[in-house]
Amino acid sequence: MLELQAICKHWQPPYVPGHTPRHAAPRPLLQDLALQVRPGETAALLGPSGSGKSTLLKIVAGLEPPETGRVLFAGQDITQLPPERRGFALMFQDFALFPHLTVQDNVGFGLVEQGQRRAAAREQATAMLLRFGLQAYATSKVWQLSGGEQQRVALARALITQPRVLLLDEPFSALDAELRLQLRQEFVQRIAEFQIATILVTHDETEARAMGTRGYRLVEGALEPQW
Repeated sequence: MLELQAICKHWQPPYVPGHTPRHAAPRPLLQDLALQVRPGETAALLGPSGSGKSTLLKIVAGLEPPETGRVLFAGQDITQLPPERRGFALMFQDFALFPHLTVQDNVGFGLVEQGQRRAAAREQATAMLLRFGLQAYATSKVWQLSGGEQQRVALARALITQPRVLLLDEPFSALDAELRLQLRQEFVQRIAEFQIATILVTHDETEARAMGTRGYRLVEGALEPQW
């Protein structure tokens, strides 16, 4: 289980001559925030831009430290653990695929980074592509795929390393409505299949309700349960 305990973080407004004071006071972003996400669950986080949703994902991923509070997984305090040792996968709205690599090598990239031989990584990537119905694109470059196909490749790449936690930051915002609906259903299915604790950040309440086992709204630095 992923658990956040009393997470606090402030945001320092940048100095803009004529608009913000040179020594503007930091603004509270996250205040004593607490959350638990069990394997196979998706916690959907709603809130306007600037409310701290993406900052919270970065803290969970280890990309930013909290000022106070703890991040735990399976009861172990991992607050100081670097991102590469957490075993978490973070997906952004722009997919972050490598345009110079084939689909197969994009999916297997994380395995190579973990020290596996390229041949073994490609074999596992081929099996994962088969599960996603993408085997016909194995040797294609990712820029030759549609937006929906690229997002499936990104999900396959995230899941192949068997992450303990999946962090989704507006993953479908660049896609059209019909494709968003289709991919929501696929993500829900895969999250349940792989039993991954997942946090979804989105502006879209319909999306949050379709995917979230539980839903929260981030208001003044705290999570308010919605369902």
